[in-house]
Amino acid sequence: MNPDTRRSLRDAAPDDSDPRAGRPSRWLRIGIPVVLILVWLIGGSVGGMYFGKVEEVSTNDQSSFLPESADATQVQERLPDFVGSESIPAVVVVTGDGELTPDQLTITTDLPIAFAEIEGVSGDVSPPIPSEDGEAVQLFVPIDADGEIRDVVAELRSIVAELPDGLEGWVTGPAGFTADLSEGFLGIDGLLLLVALGAVFVILIIVYRSPLLPILVLASSLFALCVALLTVWWLAYAGIVVLNGQVQGILFILVIGAATDYALLYVARFREALSHGEARWRATLSAWRGSFEPILASGGTVIAGLLCLLLSDLATNRALGPIASIGIVFAMLAALTFLPALLAVFGRVAFWPFVPKRQAAASDPVRDGRGVWPATARLVARRARPIWIICTVVLLGASVGMLQLKADGVSSSDLVLGASQARDGQAVLAEHFPGGSGSPAYVIVPEGEIAAATTVLADADGVDGVAVAAEDSPTGQASVSVVDGDVVFEAAGPPGTPAPEPTVSEGDVLLQVTLADPADSAAAEETVAQLRADLDAELGSGTALVGGVTAVALDTNATSIRDRTLIIPIVLIVILAILMLLLRSVLAPVLLIATVIVSFGAALGISALVFNHLFGFPGADPAVPLYGFVFLVALGIDYNIFLMTRVREESLRHGTRQGILRGLVATGGVITSAGLVLAATFAALGVIPILFLAQIAFIVAFGVLLDTFVVRSLLVPALSHDIGRAIWWPSKLWRAGPDAPHTAAAGQTDAATRRTLET
Repeated sequence: MNPDTRRSLRDAAPDDSDPRAGRPSRWLRIGIPVVLILVWLIGGSVGGMYFGKVEEVSTNDQSSFLPESADATQVQERLPDFVGSESIPAVVVVTGDGELTPDQLTITTDLPIAFAEIEGVSGDVSPPIPSEDGEAVQLFVPIDADGEIRDVVAELRSIVAELPDGLEGWVTGPAGFTADLSEGFLGIDGLLLLVALGAVFVILIIVYRSPLLPILVLASSLFALCVALLTVWWLAYAGIVVLNGQVQGILFILVIGAATDYALLYVARFREALSHGEARWRATLSAWRGSFEPILASGGTVIAGLLCLLLSDLATNRALGPIASIGIVFAMLAALTFLPALLAVFGRVAFWPFVPKRQAAASDPVRDGRGVWPATARLVARRARPIWIICTVVLLGASVGMLQLKADGVSSSDLVLGASQARDGQAVLAEHFPGGSGSPAYVIVPEGEIAAATTVLADADGVDGVAVAAEDSPTGQASVSVVDGDVVFEAAGPPGTPAPEPTVSEGDVLLQVTLADPADSAAAEETVAQLRADLDAELGSGTALVGGVTAVALDTNATSIRDRTLIIPIVLIVILAILMLLLRSVLAPVLLIATVIVSFGAALGISALVFNHLFGFPGADPAVPLYGFVFLVALGIDYNIFLMTRVREESLRHGTRQGILRGLVATGGVITSAGLVLAATFAALGVIPILFLAQIAFIVAFGVLLDTFVVRSLLVPALSHDIGRAIWWPSKLWRAGPDAPHTAAAGQTDAATRRTLET
């Protein structure tokens, strides 16, 4: 914009120094920011108290995430009818230096008494069961599924740790793995936040070179998180959403990253207004008008992408959609209310010691500007086609690595990174007992089909033994077999113990199948899948229901694969529609979506190579590509929105190609800073020793950096510059002359254009 035009617009605008200009009174100019600050302080203070209470409303029980229609879910709901209470088993395994001596076996007989006295242990603790080689014993300890599993397991482990020399014990099984998983999530409230906030603070210090402004920006992010957490906590308490450790961690990171990104955009507009000589209140209004649309469009796009997760059949995915959306809403509100109020109070002081000084607008920031972004813009202008072709080829080449991504599920023993007593105990258990000990597959069949079902199960590969739930048996179960077509039940006990009768509920019985392989292994999942097929073939489809730990993992993986196949295309369609409305164009949104897809493919391809060959990860959950896609597409498109809304604004005045270059110069610094912040916050997830979060941390952090420094800085500007004004097809900008500024009529400027020019 030339100086004469700027002066004429400024002269036409109300003067801050003139009390008759219609601006709010001094009391309102002070009162509005103060009221907004007080409201956020109250909300943040109340919400801050809930950081230590999240565990009260969260669960890490995988079976609670499955749809009600899943076989594993139906079996889980009916288990109390057969076993008397809803419990999760802990398996205690004790070994010696060799074969256990009679004295050592006597010591293990005292363990059930000590275990039964622990609050949270429900039902009878099994007596020690020796292994065939005589070198180990195992005990089954039922733990109340609604209790504090981690605390109960911790007490079990403290008792086992006091075994005399020569004996060593581990607490494993489903309860042991659940406890280790809960332990891994303990750092979310403290360590994760400290690392994320510390990383963001360092970046902001470098960007702003000011001690106060980073504090104000982080305050807006932290208070947004506190209010979001307060809202989510009560929704989880009311049972409206399901909250677990991974959703909680993603919520924390997403709110801090997004709120900081939006704050960076607002601060950039505020600094720009101050450098144009605007007074504090005038600069606040100008910055708010300039950042409102891109922040709203950006946040709305992320929310739309996240809400597509409501189509998931997994409760944890469905919960992430609204929970993360709530976080984005408060991130936007903080950037558009709390931060403007803070800057309205502090004004130029917030930027101390580098206070913005009034600067004359450059006649051509691309041609005359100095620094990285004017130089990048000039490079794009000279070499647009080679740049976008090279970028595309490199990204497509990196995408080939996706073929090596093993996202078909991982065992429970691999979910926790680092030390895990449950994993170590599972390995010891498998050396001396059938791998599925303590975590049987549960099969519910009609009482009249027990003989046929038992025959199918006993003859199946991968099955070590079959028992039936029996209330009148001392152990709560009896072995079952079929002899000459007759069903035979036998209870554990001294000779002459009467044969028990199976427990019958609604005409059904519960068979407990001990698998030969560890319950969380791929081999066990194959066995359960084959059992379902064989039972359906023998008894009829749907007659038998197969559940248990292995079935839960199998159903979860299958549901996750179905979810990502359905949701990923829908996310693309939704975001494409939003971009078309925002940019008033068809071609530009299609190209933007295409660049983000290529960027996601490259990020996933590089991640697969790193996971397999550098980190040595055993695989990935099927939901990892889905989460990575939703975050990278929704957040990656953010930066394209920041860029293209400014490009469209500049194109209205200077033509498309010049508008692209000017938009790149104007947004380069703030978007790069935002990308670094978002990458740093997601990378902080890596401090939580959970495989899923570590993989999401790398994929999203690397993908954001790739999108920031390659896609948004080079690929999109170069491709748009090469296409020219056709990028806006079929809007008015496309129909305006050959790359000429678009105005309403000779000598006239419509209200929207005037507001843009004033900003």
